[in-house]
Amino acid sequence: MTSFGFVPILCTDNDQDGLPKEHTPMIKMTTTWLLAALLMFVQLTASATAGETDFSGLKDKYEKDHPGKGKFSQYWEPIPIQKYWNPRNFYQPPTAVSGEVSRDQCVACHQSLTPGAFHAWENSTHAKLDAIRNLSNGQDARFYKKEKLAEIERNLVKQGVLKEGEPLKEVGCIDCHGKVGAQSIRHDKDLVMPDRTQCGSCHLQEFAEAESEKDQQWPQGQWGKGHPSHAVDWEANVETAIWAGMAEREIAQGCDMCHYQQNKCDGCHTRHSFSAAEARQPEACATCHNGVDHNEWENYTLSKHGTVYQTHKSTWNFDVPLKDALTKGGYTAPTCQYCHFEFNGEFSHNLVRKVRWGFNPTPAIADNLKHPWFEGRKENWNTTCAHCHSPSFARSYLEAADKGTLAGLKVEQEAKQVVEGLFRDGLLPGQKTNRPAPPAPEKDAPGGFFQLFWAKGNNPSHVERVHADMWEHDLIKLYKGLVHGNPGGFTYTEGWSELMRDYAVIMDENTRLREKSGNAPGAAAANPPAGKDDSNVRNVLGGLALLAGIAVLLYRRKH
Repeated sequence: MTSFGFVPILCTDNDQDGLPKEHTPMIKMTTTWLLAALLMFVQLTASATAGETDFSGLKDKYEKDHPGKGKFSQYWEPIPIQKYWNPRNFYQPPTAVSGEVSRDQCVACHQSLTPGAFHAWENSTHAKLDAIRNLSNGQDARFYKKEKLAEIERNLVKQGVLKEGEPLKEVGCIDCHGKVGAQSIRHDKDLVMPDRTQCGSCHLQEFAEAESEKDQQWPQGQWGKGHPSHAVDWEANVETAIWAGMAEREIAQGCDMCHYQQNKCDGCHTRHSFSAAEARQPEACATCHNGVDHNEWENYTLSKHGTVYQTHKSTWNFDVPLKDALTKGGYTAPTCQYCHFEFNGEFSHNLVRKVRWGFNPTPAIADNLKHPWFEGRKENWNTTCAHCHSPSFARSYLEAADKGTLAGLKVEQEAKQVVEGLFRDGLLPGQKTNRPAPPAPEKDAPGGFFQLFWAKGNNPSHVERVHADMWEHDLIKLYKGLVHGNPGGFTYTEGWSELMRDYAVIMDENTRLREKSGNAPGAAAANPPAGKDDSNVRNVLGGLALLAGIAVLLYRRKH
């Protein structure tokens, strides 16, 4: 029986229920669909009920799941700047100001000391809650915030922060950097840098939605549970071996500057205005979603979607929630947020419910695209695209994107086999004489991720570095250009053309290194193994030669 106990596995001509063996494919297909449906049901249920989770339970789970320094903690120590990327583990209050300070003192002091932060807060919704509470015009784009504020106040009543019927007057310095509702804190003892839980104490629904990304499970284990997502991006960071092992901690923390969304919310909602309208614009994503291994920003802005956004955005209303973006916000093209927050007509902070290729294309994904889990998510994308396009166009384009990605993956995998062959045969330059091991806990491997960030002696060799760029940069850019609709991003400027360059370099290096060693890659083809007929001829000729030799020997003895 399967682990769910409802479909027998057929191993003989007839199973235990008398079903003929030819029914096996149908039953297995049914089983696969049922399992996929169950997985999707569990994830949807978790998402649907996330908003009902009480804050204390959600906070406890968040803190229990948080990786801290991660499994490689023994190999690295935080540098001062990292207390801002992971305040939960590394931040300590400054001692320059000691003693008790009041809510009003915080505001007055920082108006003078950090006027930029003060004015951003002063003009924010946090500082002007009464303006939201007193909205009476239902046509105001911000009117939805009135119910949101009431929801937050109900949550705070449940937490014992507010009394029944008591309004939240403002969200000031002390509410985020101390405790919500506190009137004073000890500056040198109680001051904190806000993490997800601090924001979640008010924004419970958004906190729960974002945390629900951790529930994602890939059907064949292509990625670990919850990966890749904002909800576990710090874990992905600290549990990358080369990140933990490299000595240049100031360089390594560059990864932290994006991989901290698991820790804080201000990666999208920039402090101290924390504007939802700002977070709905593609530029909010650009700081992290750019560059050689995830150039979504470049591909979006150069796509037709991005062109329409850049030329029409002055007429769009970003105060409107995403669910009303097309009908009330005036959007005439999608933004990053519109496509990635949407799932079957709903918008949430769980951004992974339609993920199919993950962060980068791999054979484990490519070989399973027909699995119901992947097919279902493709259909979800068709639904999203059909908000603006015909279903036929959406399906045709997504199919082209899949096939283009598969073509790139095929080229990369062929090159990978060549590089791994050179490593296996000990033919890489300096492999036996000048190849230091990478820093622990990293393990040596040809074309490994670590070779993008560390080099010593002949590790990596040129051909390995080209392959690292090929799979981690150029293949990903091909995929990102395809799915974001930027033709130059996958055909010519980036993507396919670059993959062809990488392929040519790797094949040339393979020929050069093997010819140099006397193990030329064409040797096998030039001297193929003997066939049966060739062997027979050789046996006859060998026998005749032997007889001739014996005859010569006898002749010499006689004469």
